[in-house]
Amino acid sequence: MTAVEVHNLRKEFLRRDAERSGLRRRRRRVPALENVTFAIERGECVAILGQNGSGKSTLVRLLSTLLLHDGGSALVFGHDVFKEQRAVQRLVNRVSVEASFFKKMSSEENLSYAARFYGMTGAETRERIPMILDRVGFPARRRHEAMEHLSRGMQQKVSLARALLTSPVLLLLDEPTTGLDPRSKLEVQDFIREVWASHDATILLCTHDLAEAEALADRVGILDRGQLLCLEPVDELKERYRAETLEEAFFAATGREFEQEDEDAERGVFA
Repeated sequence: MTAVEVHNLRKEFLRRDAERSGLRRRRRRVPALENVTFAIERGECVAILGQNGSGKSTLVRLLSTLLLHDGGSALVFGHDVFKEQRAVQRLVNRVSVEASFFKKMSSEENLSYAARFYGMTGAETRERIPMILDRVGFPARRRHEAMEHLSRGMQQKVSLARALLTSPVLLLLDEPTTGLDPRSKLEVQDFIREVWASHDATILLCTHDLAEAEALADRVGILDRGQLLCLEPVDELKERYRAETLEEAFFAATGREFEQEDEDAERGVFA
């Protein structure tokens, strides 16, 4: 069964130009995604690799119903992402460095709120929340602190715990290990593998971490300036671009070193 079907998906944002027209800065439409098409089978893990500014986060926000599109279509297990938002929301969980929380509430309180949204009982949340926080390496002594007092890395662990709490059918991971120390990063990657194997989850991983993409995904795509250039197994990707490494394949596909930041990303247009 196909878990995700995306066809000619397009999204644009308005950006103010540096030049002024009269008293106001001129604004123009900048494409964040341009006619992106792909499919993910149920139980598959697909990684989308791209620089900051390539459109990865925009793709995740669209599929998680947080943004409206400007063209094309997207289905999640047969449900139209833009017309059946409530149905899609119950199938999807998103992990992002930009995840929203109730900042005055603790990690446990935020997780309890999310669990109730997905219909879990109080008894279930009391059992599962401590277990999942343990698995993502969140220290017990800090579970009653307000989220606003936690570091970015600590908040990222809570974001991952929230996504995994309800055993999602489709897990959207937007830079899931950004801000984590090396040990926590490996723990999170192992936990992702475990959830993938034990819960029959389908995973879309958007990352700029080459090693993470290669280690976790069945297929890897390259997203550059809003365009999906390819999506296939790593070995086929290397063969296509006659590359020894994934980084060399990325350079061959895009013409840019992987560390080179896109000008639009530096200006904060889209991610």
